[in-house]
Amino acid sequence: MSNGSEILAAALPETRYETLIRVSNAIGTYRDPQDLFRALVRELHRVVQFDRVGVSIHDEKSNTFHRHFLDAETEAAIPPDPELKMEESDAWWVYQNQEPLITTLAPHDTEVCHFREILKKHGIRSVCTLPLTTAHSKIGALTFASKAPDIYTAEEVHFLSVVAEQIALAFDNALHFAEAQASQQQLHRKSERVGLLLELTNHVVSNLDFRDLLRAVVASTRRVMGFDGAGVTLPDSDNTHMRIYAMDFPFSVESVQEESLVPIDEDISGEVFRTGKLWCGSVQEARRQGMKDTAQAEVGTVCVLPLLSRGRVLGTFGVVKYQDNAFAGDIEFLTQIANQVAIAVENALAFGEIRELKDKLAQEKLYLEDEIRSEMNFAQIVGTSASLRKALKRVETVAPTDSTVLIYGETGAGKELIARAIHDLSPRRSKPFVKLNCAAIPTGLLESELFGHEKGAFTGAIAQRIGRFEVANGGTIFLDEIGEIPLELQTKLLRVLQEREFERLGSSRTLRTDARLIAATNRDLEAMVNEQKFRSDLFFRVNVFPVHVPPLREREGDIPLLARHFAQQFSRRMNKVIETIPSAAMDALCRYHWPGNIRELQNVIERAVIVSTSPALSVDLADLNFSKAGRDLERAISPKAPANGALHDVLEQSERQQILKALEQCNWVVAGPNGAAKHLGMKRSTLQQRIRKLGIARRPA
Repeated sequence: MSNGSEILAAALPETRYETLIRVSNAIGTYRDPQDLFRALVRELHRVVQFDRVGVSIHDEKSNTFHRHFLDAETEAAIPPDPELKMEESDAWWVYQNQEPLITTLAPHDTEVCHFREILKKHGIRSVCTLPLTTAHSKIGALTFASKAPDIYTAEEVHFLSVVAEQIALAFDNALHFAEAQASQQQLHRKSERVGLLLELTNHVVSNLDFRDLLRAVVASTRRVMGFDGAGVTLPDSDNTHMRIYAMDFPFSVESVQEESLVPIDEDISGEVFRTGKLWCGSVQEARRQGMKDTAQAEVGTVCVLPLLSRGRVLGTFGVVKYQDNAFAGDIEFLTQIANQVAIAVENALAFGEIRELKDKLAQEKLYLEDEIRSEMNFAQIVGTSASLRKALKRVETVAPTDSTVLIYGETGAGKELIARAIHDLSPRRSKPFVKLNCAAIPTGLLESELFGHEKGAFTGAIAQRIGRFEVANGGTIFLDEIGEIPLELQTKLLRVLQEREFERLGSSRTLRTDARLIAATNRDLEAMVNEQKFRSDLFFRVNVFPVHVPPLREREGDIPLLARHFAQQFSRRMNKVIETIPSAAMDALCRYHWPGNIRELQNVIERAVIVSTSPALSVDLADLNFSKAGRDLERAISPKAPANGALHDVLEQSERQQILKALEQCNWVVAGPNGAAKHLGMKRSTLQQRIRKLGIARRPA
C-alpha cells in the first residue's frame, strides 16, 4: 500500500479501517480467486453501498476479459451480458486509461449506448469502476454498482481505490498461485510419465520371463495412467488367432482373460496387427467391430496400438478408460509406451530363441565333453589316460579334507591345475586361492611375500604389506617350487604349518592363519633332504598326501585331445578358423617325447595357429627335437612333402622302412635295452601296434 493510502486509511472512520484489516486477512487466507472475491464482497458490503459488484480480469493471450459479477445480498453469481462487447464496457476504458470512472444515470438521461442500456435494464443508477493494478502488471478492473443515485463521492472513490490496491495484489497472487499450481501439476504429470518410461525400461532389462515381464508392463501402465484396463495380445502359433498374453483389467468378464484366443479377422486387435495402424474410438464402436464385451459400460474410449519393431508388427497393446475422448493428447505418449512394450516383446522372443539354442548347444557340448574329458568332471583338465585318471582319483580323495598336499611332477605337467582342482572341490572353494612361485621371488623378498612386513622393517619398506598366508586365511595357499625356499626360511614355514601362527617382518605381534597348504615341486625333495638342502621335518610335514602328476609322454592318448583343445583356444583368441589337424602332424605330435610336457605342447600349437593360413593346422615339426632314428620320418611329414594322399603314402613307406631296418639290426627283438623300440625311441606297445598296422612280418630264413 502506498504512503498516501496509509494516510487515507488513518483518516478513515474506525469501521472502515477495521474493514481494511479484515480485507487484508481475507487476502492472506483464500487462494482460490472466486472464494476470495466472495469473502471481499461480504467484508466491503459492511461499509460500502452497492447492489452488485464485479471483477474483470484481463487475459493477455486472448485479449479478452473474464468477468465475474455477484449480487451483494445473496452472493449469487450474475452472468455477464454476452451482447456487451469488451470495447463498450466501462472496465475496458478503466483498464486502458488506468483511472477510476464514475457512471451516473439520471431519470431522464438521453445518452444512448449499449452499456447504459444494460444498466437501465437492471435499475442501476450509480457505477464506480476502478483499475486493478500492481507495480508489475495491469490485472483488470473492479466495478461497484448501486441502484441509488450519486452515492460514489470523491471520499468513497478514495476508499475504494485503497481497497482496489489490495484486491489487485490479492488477485495477482491468486492468479500466480493458480498458474504455479497448474505448472506444478503439469510437471508432476510429466514426471509421472517419465517415471513410467523408466519403470518400463527397468522391467525390460531386469525381467526375462516372458509372461511376468508383460504382466509387469501392463500393470505399471494402468496404475500410472489411471486406465481402467490394459493388455497385450500376440499372434498365436497358427497365425489365425490373437492370444491375450497379459492383461490387467479388474472389470473384465470371465470370457476375457489371459490365454483367451480371439480370431484375427473378427477383432480390433487383429485389424491393428494386420495393418500396423493404431485404432482409437468409443467402446460402442469397438463392440460393433467385434471387440469382446468386457464390462457393460456405455461410455468409454478404447485405444489399440501396434507393437512395431524393426519394420514388423509383433502384436498389439490395448488400453480402455470409461470416459469419453479419454486419450485426447495422450496418443503420442501411448505410442512411446507401445514402443517400450515392443522392445520387451522382442527381447523376450529373442531370449526364448537363444535359450532354445543354448539348450541345444549345451546338449552337444555335454556329448563332446564326454568324448574329450575325463569322467571325473574336472573342468580345466583335459585327458582320459589311465595315469591321469589315477592322479585325479587321488585329488577327489584328498580335496574334501584340510590335509597338506604335495604335488610333484616334471615342469609344465600341470601341477597348478591340480592344485586348483583340489581347492575347487574343497569346502574352501568360496575363499581365496593364493599362489606363489617360490623360485620367481628373490631370496631377500620371499619372507616378506609369505608373511608380510611392517612399514620401515627394511630399506624400501615404505608401507605395511600383507603376506600371502594372511591373504589366504580361510582359503588355500599354493607354493609352487617349494624346494627353492632357503633353509633359514624353512623353519618359519614349518612353524606356520604346525602352529598356524607367524609374525610380519618388523613386528612382534603374532598373527594366526587358517590357510590350507598345497605345495608343488619338480625336484626330488627326499634327495634334497639327504643332501641337507631341505629340512627333513618340513619334508615330512609337507609330504602328508603326495599326488604325482604324470608327464605328457606317459599320456600318449591325451595328446590329440590336448592338441585340439589348444588349437580351438588359440584360434578363437586370434580370430582364426582351425577345423582340422593333419593326421601326419598329429602322429608326429603323439610320437614326440615332450620334455617340456603340456606347456611345450601348448607353445607348439600356439605357434602353429599363428602361422596357419588355412583351416588345416600347419605344425612346423622342426620345432620338435626328435631322436636321430626318427629324423627321416620327421622329414617325410614336413610341409615340403606331398600333400593329402601322397603325404600319407610317403609317411607309411618311410615309417615301414625305418621299422624294418631297426628290427633287422636288433635281430627282430622288440623290447628290452637292445630292442628295436629302444633303438627307435618308441614304447614297446606303440611299436607293436605300428608293426601290425603296416603289416610287417619277418621273412622265413
